[in-house]
Amino acid sequence: MRNSQLFCANHAYHVQQTGSAGGSRTRRTKTIEKLPDKVLRDIFQYLSPKQINQVGLVCKRWRVTSQNPLLWKFVSFRPNYGGIQVNPQCIDHFIQLIGTRFSELRIVELATDLITPNVLYELANKAPKLQYLTLDFSTAMQLHDFTDLQSFPSRLKSLTLCLSENIFLEGFLRKVYTFISSVETLHIIGTYEKVEDEEEEVYETVNVFKLKQFLPNLRVVNLWGVPFITDEHVDAISSNCAHLECLCVNYCPKVTGSCLKLVLQRCRKLKTLFLAHTKLDNNIVKMVDWEKTRIEELDIKGTELNSDALISILTRLPHLRWLDASWLECMTDQVLEAWQNSNAMGSLQFLNMDTCDSINEQALVDMIKRHGHQFHGLCLGGQHKLLEYFWMNMIPQLRNIRVMVMGIAEDCCPKVVAKIHVDQFVDCIAQNCPRLTRLEVRWDDETLRFSDKSSKFIDVLRMKCLMLHSIVLSDGQYYELVRSNFERADRMSVVRTTEMCRTGLLHCSRYFNKLLFN
Repeated sequence: MRNSQLFCANHAYHVQQTGSAGGSRTRRTKTIEKLPDKVLRDIFQYLSPKQINQVGLVCKRWRVTSQNPLLWKFVSFRPNYGGIQVNPQCIDHFIQLIGTRFSELRIVELATDLITPNVLYELANKAPKLQYLTLDFSTAMQLHDFTDLQSFPSRLKSLTLCLSENIFLEGFLRKVYTFISSVETLHIIGTYEKVEDEEEEVYETVNVFKLKQFLPNLRVVNLWGVPFITDEHVDAISSNCAHLECLCVNYCPKVTGSCLKLVLQRCRKLKTLFLAHTKLDNNIVKMVDWEKTRIEELDIKGTELNSDALISILTRLPHLRWLDASWLECMTDQVLEAWQNSNAMGSLQFLNMDTCDSINEQALVDMIKRHGHQFHGLCLGGQHKLLEYFWMNMIPQLRNIRVMVMGIAEDCCPKVVAKIHVDQFVDCIAQNCPRLTRLEVRWDDETLRFSDKSSKFIDVLRMKCLMLHSIVLSDGQYYELVRSNFERADRMSVVRTTEMCRTGLLHCSRYFNKLLFN
């Protein structure tokens, strides 16, 4: 009885699909035009704003769908960063679109030409869900007249200000101070990359001392590459930020660390501290009460701290789980030994010691044998001493590893003379590191030794490490071999070259998404 019902059901379905009970092969044509509007809109959600504009030219129906406000929640109008270019002659039309097409905006980035009183007024009144705003003044030659500015988005969670070299923003900020008290994440992006001469005059284009008075709810502060930022500015911000959890002053060359003691005393919730490429003073740093803090993530990359200062910091941070200590000349065996003996390495999960040439192989062997099981990310690239013997013995100790960097680039000195049998590496990784997501091998083709059987080992890596979505290799024959292997398995974007990509640990920070600004 049941089989008879199934037969009748299948026969009815066949008739519905073919249009006849006699088994005609003429089927009804199925095209994308048959899709409901909601499904078409859901498909368009996977496109970028530029692509949505392009598909809107296909037909009238697609044009109407492409103008749905739900497709325009995140829009960048910064053409220098891949955003949409707005013709200066069409700004009035753009302002009209804010109340219709852009009424559902959550995130918007504005170039200098679009930062006008009328645009900001419309965003404040016609885009009530706007929470993330980027104002890019970096290309400004002069500011618009903000005398008539009466309204500004008042529900912001994140505000990003990209500074110009010599455009002062106090006149503009004076109009918006009363609207930004809800901001929890503040980015002030400086002009570090544009400064060529150290003796060139640096202008204080933002009054940080006044700005901090109107931002009591800050949790994340990112002062990236601002040449005029000093310890006094950092101290001023901390005096009004009891909820501060993440502070980044990377590439602020005037920061010496004299503010750290007061900052860490005031901001008891501070967990992430990024101080890369600052001018930290050794004596000042050693006077900080590190043991009384809750610091879990620390970036001291490219600083000039000596070994005593490094020991003083690392041995007094019992909660440290993420550390970037790359490019430190004074990161030595003695520092590693003191750090391990202090039992302060028990929580460490992510460690970047890229290009720390003063560390010997045996010191790293001792560290990995003792703590390798707890590492989720380890970057030991740029060290010419670490060759095949080291990695073949250490990889089995890194069973929980997710991010791993090894090898030295071909343009680094001294040149690696020994040959690296990469097939053994790949097989060893495949057998011992099932959780691996990112791998970077920097040795070039002249150093790597591989054979006709290499494809089999790559197959094993691809099948064993199912979460692997990034392999960065030096450009050459081995790169082409690995790339073609993954492309045959329809994994087109996994394999990349060191010329276009670098693997680090920043994405493993708990505040990585909060610190993104471009």
